[in-house]
Amino acid sequence: MSFLNLDLNLLRVFDEVMAERKLTRAADNLALSQPAVSQALNRLRTALNDELFIRSAHGVRPTPYAESIWPPIREAMDALQASLEPRSFDPAQTHRAFRLAMADATAASIIPGIVRETEKQAPGISFRVLPLTTRDPSPLLEAGEVDLAIGYFPRAVTALSAPDAPDAIRHQRLYDGEYVVVLRKDHPLTRETLTLDRYCAAHHLLVSFSGRPFGFIDEALAAIGRRRHVTMTVNQFFTAGQVVSRSDLLTVLPEHFLAATGYADELVFRRLPFEVAKVHVDMLWHRRHQRDPAHAWLRGLVTQAAAERFPQQQARA
Repeated sequence: MSFLNLDLNLLRVFDEVMAERKLTRAADNLALSQPAVSQALNRLRTALNDELFIRSAHGVRPTPYAESIWPPIREAMDALQASLEPRSFDPAQTHRAFRLAMADATAASIIPGIVRETEKQAPGISFRVLPLTTRDPSPLLEAGEVDLAIGYFPRAVTALSAPDAPDAIRHQRLYDGEYVVVLRKDHPLTRETLTLDRYCAAHHLLVSFSGRPFGFIDEALAAIGRRRHVTMTVNQFFTAGQVVSRSDLLTVLPEHFLAATGYADELVFRRLPFEVAKVHVDMLWHRRHQRDPAHAWLRGLVTQAAAERFPQQQARA
C-alpha cells in the first residue's frame, strides 16, 4: 500500500500503542474500544507488511521494524499537533486546579516558591498537594489521578530511561540531594564517631510512604551484609523529625530538609557510615499533557521554584 492510500488515523493508534505498550490504555486514551484498536493495528500490519506488536506478559512488545519507524512518526505527530492546537494561554485569566503528588520534604522545599509565583502570575489557579504513598507514581499519572509527581523515584526513573521503555511517562531532573543520619542533639552517639557497627546497633525510625519496614537504606545495608533494627515507621518526614528530637531513635532524612522540620535546633546530623547513592528528585508527568500550554506553564513553575531553592544546581531535562 502506498502512503497516499494509507489511513493516517492508523498512525495515531500505532503511536499511542507504542507509548503505552498496552492496548487497553491506548484505547482509553484514544476514546476507542479495544477491539477497534486491535482492528486498526491489523489494518496497519497489512499495509506495512509487519507484525508491529507481539503480545507479552505485561502488554505488547514492538517489533524491530516498529521501533525503527516510531521516532519519525512521533516527530511528525508532535509537529502536526503543535500546528493545530491553540497555543494561547494566559495564566492571569485561567481558572484551573492542578494536583501534585509529593512528600512533605519535597513540598517544604518547592511549594513556597510555587505559591509566591502563582499569586503574582495566576491568582485563579489552585493546587491540591497529595501525599505520596509509593516510589513509583506511574499508575497515578496514567490514571489521571495527579498532574505531576515530584520526588525520589530511583527504580521508576531507571525503568523509564531504558531504551525499550514505554513513552507514556515523561520525566525531568529537578535537583540532587543527600540523605544523612539525624539524631537529637544530646543523643549518646553524638559523643562518638558514628561507625557502621554503632549505626546498626542503634534503634531506627524509617520514613516509609507505603508502610513497609524496609527502605532503600536497608537495601544498601543488605548489599554489604548488614542490617539495622527498625522499631518504628512513619509516613512523613516532619513526623520523623519530631519523634527523633524526643527519643533515642535515629532516622535518615534529606539534609536540605532539616531546616524545614521546625526542630533544627534540637537535631544534629552525621554522614552515613556506608555508601548510598545520591538522591535525585525528579518531576514526572503523562505524555498526554506534554503539549498542553497550561501544563507546560506548571512544569516551568516547578522547575523555577526548584532552581530558586537550590541555586547551585541547574535543573535539567
